[in-house]
Amino acid sequence: MISNQILQSTIKGVKDISRVDLYVADTDGKIVASTSQIGNQFKDAIIAFAGSPADSQSVQGYQFFKVYDENQLELILIAQGANDDVFMIGKMAAFQIQNLLVAYKERFDKDNFIKNLLLDNLLLVDIYNRAKKLHIDMDTRRVVCIIETKNEKDSVALETVRTLFATQKKDFITAVDEKSIILIKNLEEKQGYEDVQKISETIVDMLNTEAMVKATVAYGTIISELKEVSRSYKEAKMALDVGKIFYSNKSVIAYNNLGIGRLIYQLPIPLCKMFIKENFNGKSPDDFDEETLTTINKFFENNLNVSETSRQLYIHRNTLVYRLDKLQKSTGLDLRVFEDAITFKIALMVVKYMNYMDSMNEF
Repeated sequence: MISNQILQSTIKGVKDISRVDLYVADTDGKIVASTSQIGNQFKDAIIAFAGSPADSQSVQGYQFFKVYDENQLELILIAQGANDDVFMIGKMAAFQIQNLLVAYKERFDKDNFIKNLLLDNLLLVDIYNRAKKLHIDMDTRRVVCIIETKNEKDSVALETVRTLFATQKKDFITAVDEKSIILIKNLEEKQGYEDVQKISETIVDMLNTEAMVKATVAYGTIISELKEVSRSYKEAKMALDVGKIFYSNKSVIAYNNLGIGRLIYQLPIPLCKMFIKENFNGKSPDDFDEETLTTINKFFENNLNVSETSRQLYIHRNTLVYRLDKLQKSTGLDLRVFEDAITFKIALMVVKYMNYMDSMNEF
């Protein structure tokens, strides 16, 4: 159902042009929108008019009009005045509201369809039939983006995203939970992942500057058929989760760039615990002091280059070698050896994953 705020805005706009006061009531006689104060004196008249076969009627200097939605009486419009000009203005206002009812109903139907499509709640035949009815293209390139903001039910962020893509009629914006906004972006044939990355960065920048909201955008792979939308959505969800665990410094995360993080995310927890136990005798590789962890991370950042790592840490090369030797004695892993470095790097990521899953299970 169309909101009272939209009704109020519509009749106010008509009054500003025509200078005729308008009132909208429901079929029970309650005024839901008006351009001037009016009491309950018309309640009985509205109810009587709603039950009559007439589509319009003049009552005590006011014009009454019925507003339908697919042959179902929804609202009563009242225009103040009894002359022909007021009658014409009232008919035009009633026609405008009736079209708004149809438009908002279609929008709701589309939104409902898109949500069920994302959640994979539709049979293939239903997807084809409903898409045809709603005039949605079946075979066009799309990608699903999930926009997550810090605050739940962030209406400002939702409106900002809708404004950003307002001119893109083939894009769909919805939400399936209270934490995120879903964008199904229509893509031209020449657009690829670089363009999706730029679009995502634009969303982050826009939300930061316009809505003062810090956001993270994750997107799935590009699809070519409507039935694959749910797959791209699931990929975007995974990208968002993997990003929270391993790439928390990034504001845009792509499913096809998750690297080893995607593999670790799909590992069962018992297997992760077994891996840590076998390689670290039950200890956790992130239990080292801050200085050691900083050294390890910087060493990995510089591709196991001792000279560059010592330079960036502002320490002597021999000091770094000493730290690496000390780490080797306690773990049995020499980070200067590629295979040992890979084992340690994976172990750090596995521990991050396990800690994240533990924190999620607490809620």
